[in-house]
Amino acid sequence: MFEMIDTFIDTTLQGMGIWGPIVGCFLITIESMVPILPLFVFITLNFLAFGNILGFIISWFFTCIGCSISFFLFRSKVQTWLYKRLKKKGLISQDTMKKITSLKFEQLTTIIAIPFTPAFLVNIACGLSEMSFKKYIGSLMIGKFFLVYFWGFVGVSLVESVKNPIYLVKVGLMLIVAYIVSKVVNKRLNLN
Repeated sequence: MFEMIDTFIDTTLQGMGIWGPIVGCFLITIESMVPILPLFVFITLNFLAFGNILGFIISWFFTCIGCSISFFLFRSKVQTWLYKRLKKKGLISQDTMKKITSLKFEQLTTIIAIPFTPAFLVNIACGLSEMSFKKYIGSLMIGKFFLVYFWGFVGVSLVESVKNPIYLVKVGLMLIVAYIVSKVVNKRLNLN
C-alpha cells in the first residue's frame, strides 16, 4: 500500500511541476468545507510530496484559509436562515449558541487542535454564533498548527495512531502546549 502511495506521489503530484502544490492547496482548502474528505490523507500526501517544511506550510496555511472561508460563508450568507431552520426543528437553541460564543480562547484552540474534531462543525458553529472573527482566527491558527503537525509527522492513519501509545502521549503533550500557547496569546491580545 505504501509503495502504491509513493508511486502515486512520484508520478502524479511531483510530476505536475507547479500544479502539484496548487492541487495540494486546493485539496486542503476544500477539505475544510466538505466533511467527507480525509484531512489526514491530504496532509500526509503534502508532507510526502513536498517535504516536511513546505508540506507543513502548504497544509497549515490552506487549512486555515479553508476554515476561514467556511466561517465567513456561514457568518455572512446563511447565519440567519440556517439558525432559524435549526431552531424551528429543535436542533439548536439560544443557550447552545451562547455557550459557543462564550467559549474561552484556550478552549476553542484546544478543540481545534484535537486531531479527531470535525473542522466543518467547528467552522459552522463559530460562524453561526456571535463569536468575534479575531478570537476565531487566533484559535484557528494556533490549533491548526498543532493539528497539521500531528497528521503530518505522527499520523499516517487513525488506526496506527491509536495502536501506538507513544503517539497518543505526543498528542497529549501537543494539546497541553497548544493550551499554554493560547493562554499566553490570549493574555497579551485579550481575545475573550
